[in-house]
Amino acid sequence: MTRQPAGRQPRWLVAVLAGAIGVALLVAGGALAAITGVGAPTHPVEGSVDAGFARDMSEHHRQAVTMAGLVRDRSDDPDVQLLAYDIESTQNNQIGMMQGWLQVWNLPVNTSAPQMAWMSGHSEMDMSVGLMPGMAKAEDLEELRTLSGAELDVRFLQLMIRHHEGGVPMAAYAVAHADTKVVRLLARKIVEAQTAETLTMEQMLSERGGSVLPPP
Repeated sequence: MTRQPAGRQPRWLVAVLAGAIGVALLVAGGALAAITGVGAPTHPVEGSVDAGFARDMSEHHRQAVTMAGLVRDRSDDPDVQLLAYDIESTQNNQIGMMQGWLQVWNLPVNTSAPQMAWMSGHSEMDMSVGLMPGMAKAEDLEELRTLSGAELDVRFLQLMIRHHEGGVPMAAYAVAHADTKVVRLLARKIVEAQTAETLTMEQMLSERGGSVLPPP
């Protein structure tokens, strides 16, 4: 029987714990949204920047959580594992907050409205391929699932850098145009955190012999 090195938990246990923590963070994020002033009598309406940002950034975050979960379970690189876990837990918490806002505002979490309509006319937001900026294609995710070792780490870093580069302008637009203070505060936090993470990932990618992907 193979024994785990001292101090290292089995992968299946790490996955179970991470999943449980993710659910807890979603719940905690929603609870926090309900007590941070978003339930004031005046709240965002359908079609607002605030509502559009909450919906679309939640969807954007969900893909990041998916990619991070794939790598957190399968990478052998401790630094990549730690990065993936941090992205997964942070963005799960933020999804919970944004969905909590929508519920407090009495707005649906999901609608048939076009994605990114709240940024209409913003020249940097190219939706010509049918995906929000920075989003990986289905075939990119399928490829990520097939990789292992250094190839997995490099591809994850490449895709997550592109993902952050798409998400930061979305958040920056919300900082400038959202009406609700808590939305602007979270958006600013996303800009700052993901800008710093992008620099870190670029360095990690270079150290592992990879290069940044060209724009999609």
